[in-house]
Amino acid sequence: MSAKLLVIEVNRSGVGRAELRLTGDLDFDSAPELLDAVAELRRDGYHELIIDLTGVGLCDSSGLSAFVVAHRGGTAPLQLVGLNATVRQLLDRTGLAELLQLASTAENADVQAAG
Repeated sequence: MSAKLLVIEVNRSGVGRAELRLTGDLDFDSAPELLDAVAELRRDGYHELIIDLTGVGLCDSSGLSAFVVAHRGGTAPLQLVGLNATVRQLLDRTGLAELLQLASTAENADVQAAG
């Protein structure tokens, strides 16, 4: 099974706020792309970041690590939305659900319905 390339779409929606919509696999090969995108947004003055995972099929430990690094590098909470059941379970089991700001189940349903 081949990995799906990660595509990151960025929407700079307001002063200091941006949304990153991920599509594909967030893994060892693609996690650095997410970190680069987050770092660039922060350099440009965007501190409130929302990461939409609706289009992510696979997230491995490198993807989870990228969330932690991105969270620690910011001054505002990193918010994850559009979580599928598998990613949510990974975040719960690793304790990262308590560290990161996760959208509620209702918010996730809204994001997935809109996507």
